[in-house]
Amino acid sequence: MSYRISLLDKIPVAQDDTPAEALKHTLHLAQQAETWGYHRFWIAEHHNTTRLASPSPELLIAWIIGQTNRIRVGSGGVMLQHYSPYKVAENFNLLANLAPGRIDLGVGKAPGGLPLSTKALQRGVQDKASFADQLAQLDNWLSLPAAQDDEETLRATPVPARSADRFLLGASLESATLAANLNWNFVYAAHLNGDKALMREVLSSWRSRSSLDTIVAVQVIVAADAEKADQLASLVEIWSVELENSQRVSVASEVQAHAFARQAGSAIKKIERREPSLLKGTAETVHAGLAALSKEFGIDEFIIDTPIADPTARLQSLRLLAGVQPAISHLDFAAQHDAW
Repeated sequence: MSYRISLLDKIPVAQDDTPAEALKHTLHLAQQAETWGYHRFWIAEHHNTTRLASPSPELLIAWIIGQTNRIRVGSGGVMLQHYSPYKVAENFNLLANLAPGRIDLGVGKAPGGLPLSTKALQRGVQDKASFADQLAQLDNWLSLPAAQDDEETLRATPVPARSADRFLLGASLESATLAANLNWNFVYAAHLNGDKALMREVLSSWRSRSSLDTIVAVQVIVAADAEKADQLASLVEIWSVELENSQRVSVASEVQAHAFARQAGSAIKKIERREPSLLKGTAETVHAGLAALSKEFGIDEFIIDTPIADPTARLQSLRLLAGVQPAISHLDFAAQHDAW
């Protein structure tokens, strides 16, 4: 296999489960992911939702690194628009001291929630900088060396011997350029935007600007047979919403789409359910699909998002993915299937 595989977990709360139970399932998944040989385990950030229990990746990273030994653990990602870059740097410098060489700082541009939570998170914030300026400030705080014991010198203490590896998540030429200019890693968010023409354009631009790896996040569902995978995939919803005020967003249900419009104070101009961009099937089929994408787009690493709330089915999906190599070549797969 010519590519690495890592995981992104959103800590879904299954029907009849509590958030506490969902968190325990995620810890168990992280421990199993380490045993199964996954490269990274990332936690997403989402606010004000009963469906996901992950508003604070930093806290969960600290919890998970204390109960694993080798796997890299990180955020996928911190929604920087809500926070002080200095405080984010402090948090991840602290984590990098706790687990040297194992911490990833992934940063995203999205709000990670609907307008109600965004307003609450940003209440009292004045002179808000652009995202590019915030990212540059964060990079600076993470890059500064330790200083002498001088209260007049500002550092994001405790400064670690090795800082967290840095990743920008996005699906645009702007994000790829920003990451390259700062010498950050870039993760193309194909799990949110599966437009292959756009992905080709963005990744081509990325490779022309950076020598770092090509990393792509994709949605994957693996089951013992194709019928079960189709059944699980049928539960995944993605709704595109365009408001009269020109705001556009993708959400996970029609209810969320209407809530977004109400909270944004604008009428819906257009709403439609999209087919999710995901790889599904048996482990052999999915591995062949990943191999085909890796070959076509020069992908070095996949970040796997498994959009299954049921903890048993989610664990089974990732166990099967970890244990099986492709039984058909990527050329045969490409001839028989569209990856998504």
